[in-house]
Amino acid sequence: MNEIIIELEEITPKEFFGEQNTNIELLKKYFPKLKIVARGNKIKAFGDEELLEEFDRRITMLLKHYAKYNKLDENTIERVLTSQSSDDYTTSKQSGEVIVHGVGGKLIKAQTANQRKMVELMRKNDMVFAIGPAGTGKTYTGVALAVQALKNKEVKRIILTRPAVEAGENLGFLPGDLKEKLDPYMQPLYDALRDMIAPEKLALYIENGTIQIAPLAFMRGRTLDNAFVILDEGQNTTHAQMKMFLTRMGKNAKFLLTGDPGQIDLPRRTISGLKEALLILKNVEGVGMIFLDDKDVIRHKLVKSVIEAYKSIENRE
Repeated sequence: MNEIIIELEEITPKEFFGEQNTNIELLKKYFPKLKIVARGNKIKAFGDEELLEEFDRRITMLLKHYAKYNKLDENTIERVLTSQSSDDYTTSKQSGEVIVHGVGGKLIKAQTANQRKMVELMRKNDMVFAIGPAGTGKTYTGVALAVQALKNKEVKRIILTRPAVEAGENLGFLPGDLKEKLDPYMQPLYDALRDMIAPEKLALYIENGTIQIAPLAFMRGRTLDNAFVILDEGQNTTHAQMKMFLTRMGKNAKFLLTGDPGQIDLPRRTISGLKEALLILKNVEGVGMIFLDDKDVIRHKLVKSVIEAYKSIENRE
C-alpha cells in the first residue's frame, strides 16, 4: 500500500484539523478510498498512488489558501476539494477585505469565494446579477456594498426594491396602510441595514430619502441617478417589470439584481423576468453575473442540508 506524509509548517494542527477534527472528517468524506490519519503536525494517507497524488494536490491548495486568507472553514474546504482549479475559489486580496464596519464594530466582509467574486464584479461592472439559493449572502453582501458606496460618497443614495409578490399569502388581507402592508416584504433589507448603520442615522437616512426602500411598482417613471440600486427577489419579476427596472438606470448608477430561480412565486405559466434577463444579457459588456451555490450558505449548517434534500426531490420531478 502506498503512503504519503504531509507535515504542517505554516499552520497549527488545530487550525488545519478544525474543532474536533471536523476538517479531517471532510477530507475523509471526499477521499473515501484513502485511509487518512492526523497526528501531531502530520497527516498520513494510505492508498492508491493516483488518489494520493490528488490528495497531496488538494492539501497544497488548502495550505496556499490559508497562507493568503489566514482562514480555513468548512465552506472553503468543500470549495477547494470540488474545484477544477484555484481560479474557482481564489480572488484578489482586496475583495476579502472589510466592506463595512457595522454597528457595534461588527466587521462585515465577503465570507465565501463566490461572495468575494461578487464584490469584484461590482467593482468592475455597473450592473451585476447575483443568483443563488437562500442563505448564500447575496442580499446581505449587496447591501454592505451599497452602504460602502454611500459612506465613500461614490453615490448619493441607496434604493432597495423588491417585487411585492405574495409567497402564498394575500396583501389584501394584511392589516394597515400600504406601507404597513409592504414592510414585511422589505424586512430582510431593513435587517441588513440595521447591522450596518446606527439606528438614529438609519432613521434619518430613510426620512430624508438618502435610503429608499420601496416595492418595484414604485420605480415606474423614475430615472435613478447617483444611486446604488438593489433589486431583491428578482425571480418574482415579470418580463415587463424587469424591462422597466433595467431601463431606470441613470448616470453614475450601480445596479445589483439578486434572485433564486428555484423560488419563483409568480402565477403559473408566467415567465420569470430574471430568468429571461440572464439569457438576454449574458453577453452584454458591463453586465456581470455570479452564480452562488449551497457551498456559499452561511446560515445554520442545516440550511445546506435542506437545500440538498429539496434539490433531490425537484430533480426527480
